[in-house]
Amino acid sequence: MANKPMTLIDTYIRKRVLLAMLVVISLVLSIDVVFTLVEELGDSENAYTSSQALLYVLKTLPSRIFQLLPFTALGGSLIGLGIMASHNELIVIQSAGVSTWRLVWAVIKPAFIVMFAGLILGEYVAPSLQQSAQSSKAVLRSGVQTIDAGQGSWRRIGNEFLHVNAIAPGGETLYGVSRYRLATATAVPADSKPAATLGLSHISFAQSAAYIAEEEGGYWQLENVSETRFLSDSVETAQRASENWYVDLSPELLAVLLVAPDRQSISGLYNFARFFESQGLDADRYMLSFWGKLLQPLATLALVLLAVSFVFGPLREATMGFRVFVAIGVGLLFTIVQQLLEPASLLLGIDPLFAVLLPIVSCAALGVVSMLRVR
Repeated sequence: MANKPMTLIDTYIRKRVLLAMLVVISLVLSIDVVFTLVEELGDSENAYTSSQALLYVLKTLPSRIFQLLPFTALGGSLIGLGIMASHNELIVIQSAGVSTWRLVWAVIKPAFIVMFAGLILGEYVAPSLQQSAQSSKAVLRSGVQTIDAGQGSWRRIGNEFLHVNAIAPGGETLYGVSRYRLATATAVPADSKPAATLGLSHISFAQSAAYIAEEEGGYWQLENVSETRFLSDSVETAQRASENWYVDLSPELLAVLLVAPDRQSISGLYNFARFFESQGLDADRYMLSFWGKLLQPLATLALVLLAVSFVFGPLREATMGFRVFVAIGVGLLFTIVQQLLEPASLLLGIDPLFAVLLPIVSCAALGVVSMLRVR
């Protein structure tokens, strides 16, 4: 029976904090959706109509929710617990013999719900919808045009530079495939003309490509191929209705080409990083996003701990408006530090794991120190 009062207190705090989190994410998400929709409507043209823009925003909604979850936990904990402090409910609970750290644990429990929801969204829901949204948008806006630098994605595969205007959802159909093959040492004669010294062996463009699966791998069947070859003293052009393209690039990898690293799944980021490493390319950008998404629950926990320390410490008697201001300020500061460390780690060669952990550990340490000073 001794645990029953504590169970009631946990339930009461959980409801307060979760309700505050729901209010916070609803307000922030509404503003974000409105601005995103206005931006997409400004880009609507031809096949990419207003209805397609609205569908794009709806499909990318889970990704936006995932990115906002840590700051939702921060604001919800700060506001929900702050309301209880304003009504002197925390004083009453502590007077009943409940320790401060026991109250901290009661607030952290709802944060675990947010952390679990974030992992489900980030791994299974948001990436597939994000890929579908961006693929459909790219197909509608680019289609089978020649290379469009404003759309699609560049990648290096072996001695080829590849640009794909658009990738259909699932990654098994490509539109507007441009390939630039570099000349190897054996392919370039000693008396080569200036055209050969540019380092290009040939350029080709295919209107579309479809993946043909086989038991021992698979290949891409290119359609309506235009090719230009650079010889030692001449240039040759050719047109082919179809061509088989054998390359170690599966639809699963291609499906994430159009999606920004911070909006891909955790497993997808890891697999893509390994693919980059196998090609001799720098994979730090993908490992940085991988660690960022994998450790997002820790970031959520650190922000909640910091919010609780503020309520029991300097913000115990603060007004609601000031608490909201502090939540926004802390969230912005945390985001700025993350965004500064990411390019710095890539530029200076800092380990991606360290760059992701530094703001999380700093935030958690500040929260623990603040709690230890609470009497």
